Amino acid sequence: MIKVFIDGQAGTTGLQLKSKLLRHPFVELIEIEKEKRKDEKERQRLMNTADVVFLCLPDEAAREAVKLVTDPDTVVIDASTAHRTADGWAYGFPELSKVHMERIRQAKRIANPGCHATGFISLVYPLVAEGVIAADYPLCAHSITGYSGGGNKMIGEYESEDRPDDFSSPRQYGLNGKHKHLPEMKKVCALAHEPLFNPIVSDYYCGMAVSVPLYTGLMKKPMTPQTLLAFYEQYYRESPFISVHSAPEGGFLSPMGLEGTNNMRIYVCGNEERITLTSVFDNLGKGASSAALENMNIAMGFDITTAL
Repeated sequence: MIKVFIDGQAGTTGLQLKSKLLRHPFVELIEIEKEKRKDEKERQRLMNTADVVFLCLPDEAAREAVKLVTDPDTVVIDASTAHRTADGWAYGFPELSKVHMERIRQAKRIANPGCHATGFISLVYPLVAEGVIAADYPLCAHSITGYSGGGNKMIGEYESEDRPDDFSSPRQYGLNGKHKHLPEMKKVCALAHEPLFNPIVSDYYCGMAVSVPLYTGLMKKPMTPQTLLAFYEQYYRESPFISVHSAPEGGFLSPMGLEGTNNMRIYVCGNEERITLTSVFDNLGKGASSAALENMNIAMGFDITTAL
């Protein structure tokens, strides 16, 4: 049995994580009294009592919170953007390689991936790592997410009775070409440039589809949809959470269907000239709380699928 503390359990990711941890057979959840949530000494005491601390906080608050953990044996898993490209932190996407898995297994500091970044990296990392595309391939990505991806504020806006009419349609954002997930996309995939990124929020609660289009003629190792499908099947063959599929029947692909899970489906669609890769998962699951729990299982020596 291990002791676990969530710093920031009132947020969207924190609440999701708490519900999963409560059904974990090897976890004792330590909770702070509501009136003491901003009491730094009490938070520090609980953090250093725990075997695992999850940070479900804004970036700057996460940077300050990690300083409170002084016990060298405490594992910290940060769900914010703060440490995803920081030295000394393991990047928490174990399926990417055996090296990633081993770093998480040994780490005391683990950075949980961003939701959009999870989809992009699941598709692009294998291509660069195996020499299918060059590091300077002109990549772009389109990502549609449910409104829960914007946290409690956006959830409140979308579920308000007097919300604007345009909330009923998909809405693009990040129109200045900047997004907080871009640095980790570039660094983790070892890219020469950040990709062109087009995020979209839509009128449903959760679920995400991240698509990356490719010209086969620009690949270092040109592939057809069939050979690329086999490539991903082989690459993720040992993962209990990631499955690979050809284009769905009917010609439509939904970002929904994996809510509440840590699962991911990779779809390979297109023709011999143009291929579209799409990663579908729950932005609150594999894109946040479930991924954090998966990382805890690895770091603490539990079966990777426990409570997932």
